[in-house]
Amino acid sequence: MIWDFGLACFIPTCRRRTSGEDNGDKDKGIVSSSLEHNKAWLLAESGACGTELINAEPHSLHSSFRFSFCSQVELESMNMNRCSSATVLMVNLDNGLTDPLSRELKWRKIQSLERSISPVTRSLIRFTYAEIASATRYFSKGRVLGRGALSYVFRGRVGFMRTSVAIKKLDREDKESPKAFCRELMIASSLHNPYIVPLVGFCIDPEEGFFLVYKYVSGGSLERYLHEKKRGVKGGPALPWSTRYKVAVGIAESIGYLHYGTERCVVHRDIKPSNILLSSKKIPKLCDFGLATWTPSPSVPFLCKTVKGTFGYLAPEYFQHGKISDKTDVYAVGVVLLELLTGRKPIEAKRGPGEENLVLWAKPLMQQGALEKFLDPRLKFPQKNVQQIARMTQAAAACIHSEESRRSNMDEIIAILRGTEPRSTTRKKSISRSNSCMIECYPQLQRTKSEMKSHLALAMLGVPDFEEEDFYCR
Repeated sequence: MIWDFGLACFIPTCRRRTSGEDNGDKDKGIVSSSLEHNKAWLLAESGACGTELINAEPHSLHSSFRFSFCSQVELESMNMNRCSSATVLMVNLDNGLTDPLSRELKWRKIQSLERSISPVTRSLIRFTYAEIASATRYFSKGRVLGRGALSYVFRGRVGFMRTSVAIKKLDREDKESPKAFCRELMIASSLHNPYIVPLVGFCIDPEEGFFLVYKYVSGGSLERYLHEKKRGVKGGPALPWSTRYKVAVGIAESIGYLHYGTERCVVHRDIKPSNILLSSKKIPKLCDFGLATWTPSPSVPFLCKTVKGTFGYLAPEYFQHGKISDKTDVYAVGVVLLELLTGRKPIEAKRGPGEENLVLWAKPLMQQGALEKFLDPRLKFPQKNVQQIARMTQAAAACIHSEESRRSNMDEIIAILRGTEPRSTTRKKSISRSNSCMIECYPQLQRTKSEMKSHLALAMLGVPDFEEEDFYCR
């Protein structure tokens, strides 16, 4: 029986006590040796005995076989003592007649990708796979900083000075990895902003896959400071208000830069505390551009086939209809601002009825001005921070509007947070109409009701009634 396409074939027969059993053992050893060098198996079975299969015509066998794939372990565990026959096609995935063709195809894809990224790689360092492997101690589990849908991030040290870097390793088995690598490299290499983690270099290896090398940020993620609790410590130290305000302004600046400060508008699509890193001086740095994409221009939406991101941060029009624009990021920024204000996660199933969803829970409280139930109870707010609290609350409300058309853009959000005039004034009326929330009373601030109203009225107008500290980095 002849099988084409480079497939080896054997037919195990029923075991019988004959003088040729020793030869059978020898053949069994050969089969076992062959099993170790093959990755997949195509199993063809029929109800006839092996001798009948051998004497039959090939065309009759094809019509009576039942084909199925099985693993090497499954094949070895089969009961070969039964009086049935099975033809096993040993399909070698790594070697064989098709290998040169697959390698040539792989190289062509790599060459095509190289041509695509060549315009932007001159400013980046190209690392070899040996350097990447050595930097991460061959991808030691102890070096893992995080993981995504298609990637792992490792901490590494490169160069003569052993500089710390964050190395993103994309899943080489995923068909989307080359495309994702190319898009992220093209976008990240074009970004130059103090609130964005810079891309340092990359690595392309035909066998090992794709790697992106970013500058290492030592302070950890915002999520760790807001939500993670140390073992054995109830509550843990709260992130001070000065840092929260600094983070809010910095992240708003970084998103504003993506939307208006680059040649093409960039939508991040995955803004959340775990993608906001803090430096040793608590300066926020936006990272992970794995889902980032270009849009024609701000506020010009387009539709995507697959909705990607993190549940709880997805804008309604994106989650429901796959509609992407700069307002997709604005909504996520609003959720992050609520987390900074409340200390809560966007989705918490353990919360009581009506409190599971942060946005739905916070909206009526902001409209009622009941911030004593809204602000993070772990924090103490000095009197000088009243305006900052009011501005961040107003900015959050402007971001999380369910209607995209009534949601503010990032220039307006930055202006609200800073207490300055926005660059664009086309939406002032909608902002003030949809986000006019007043703080009635907050005991920790030790203010009377009339004083609070006076200060917050000035704050809403952007008029400072005291000299406040400059908590953000210019």
